[in-house]
Amino acid sequence: MSLLVLLNGPPASGKSTIAEHLVATRPLALRLDIDVVRSLLGGWLERPGDAGLAARALAIAMARTHLHAGHDVFIPQFLGRPEFIDELALLAIEAEATFVEIALVLEREAARAAFGERTADAHDQTHRDAAALVERSPDDDPLGEMFDRFEALLDQRPNARRVEVVRGEIDDTLRRVEQLILQDR
Repeated sequence: MSLLVLLNGPPASGKSTIAEHLVATRPLALRLDIDVVRSLLGGWLERPGDAGLAARALAIAMARTHLHAGHDVFIPQFLGRPEFIDELALLAIEAEATFVEIALVLEREAARAAFGERTADAHDQTHRDAAALVERSPDDDPLGEMFDRFEALLDQRPNARRVEVVRGEIDDTLRRVEQLILQDR
């Protein structure tokens, strides 16, 4: 049975890094980074909301194709609302795949510090894009708003598997994520 794994968490919590490690050990598994898909859309930064919705629709189609082919899909994505998570859960049912919802959790100030450090030394285009989105946000405290939405979402998602993240301890976090995935297999 294929796996559909959502790795949710605040920006810079390690979602993409964990997904990259998980995919590296599973032949033909797909790391489906929606931020990368979004970046493929022309002028996305001028219309980030529309681009995000389009990227999610494309990601669902890609995940559907890959799951129906019998392969695992790992989606590292910050989500502060349940709609896309519910779409993923329905897709897993349709594809007869196991859906695992994992929330990478860290304290607010640790998340803020991690984002600041990543932005200051952004080697990856998606990290530069995230910084640009935060910079353009009309919110007074965009990272704080995202963190609050994530926390509120977790209150509504009792079945989300929580993994406490210790900054700088990627191997330990990866081990705990892998244990959760094995439990659901």
